[in-house]
Amino acid sequence: MLFNAYAPELWRRFAITLRRTLARPAGLTNKALAAQVRVSYAKVAEYQRRGVVHLHAVIRLDGPAGPTAALPAWATVALLTAAIDQAVRTVSVVTPAAAGVAARTLAWGREHDTRPITTTEELTDTKVAGYVAKYATKAAECTGTLDRRITPADRLADLPVRDHARRHIAACLRLGKLPQFNDLRLAAWAHMLGFRSHFATKSRAYSTTMTALRAERGAYQRESAITAGLLPDLDSDTTLVINHWRFTGRGQPPPIDELAADSASHASSPPTGGPP
Repeated sequence: MLFNAYAPELWRRFAITLRRTLARPAGLTNKALAAQVRVSYAKVAEYQRRGVVHLHAVIRLDGPAGPTAALPAWATVALLTAAIDQAVRTVSVVTPAAAGVAARTLAWGREHDTRPITTTEELTDTKVAGYVAKYATKAAECTGTLDRRITPADRLADLPVRDHARRHIAACLRLGKLPQFNDLRLAAWAHMLGFRSHFATKSRAYSTTMTALRAERGAYQRESAITAGLLPDLDSDTTLVINHWRFTGRGQPPPIDELAADSASHASSPPTGGPP
């Protein structure tokens, strides 16, 4: 489970090393590289049945102004492929030693596969899009774990999970109590088997943004509602106020406070008169 927890850090180190590896053959510093080439990527995390995440990434070299900008002659597919392979073999993360847990060196597996994406050969951009969609739908539940966080009220033995996932969850809960792993928040992410990153991430300039997508969806929904006659066709956006709230104070108003105090006073007073 420590590999899942440290996978985001391993990827971060890979991205840094990749840029340095690209700059070295061109005789450039990292700053000079950024002025000529931008490394863009999109990656998804896929859960294997054994509970360990695999990362699948599309890595692209763009010009400094974006994907439509021209690249320098030295920025070739062969250079990018070699740089990826070298960075994968180079990076690692050493975990801290803790009570009953030895220090470990975590690295990418030897089975990594780097292949160019083309528009005509075996691995096309259309196929890659299909692969990404498939990986994105393989959430942690495919390993037999939960789709929600585990709370202190949950009994591990009663959770509706597979035995294999139960052992992974137990390991996360146990390691999460050790101070050396506080930053990993293993107990909070035990239902994700220690992996606390989003299943899909991308570099800032790889493609569109979530803000742009939300704006497109909002515009589409508005146009659909206008076409269906559910909204008026206005030339400009307007804000319709359907309710207006004003804060007047908190607590009971004085008359009710006085009434409540008077009622309490009468309730606590001993009865007078009448038969014993």
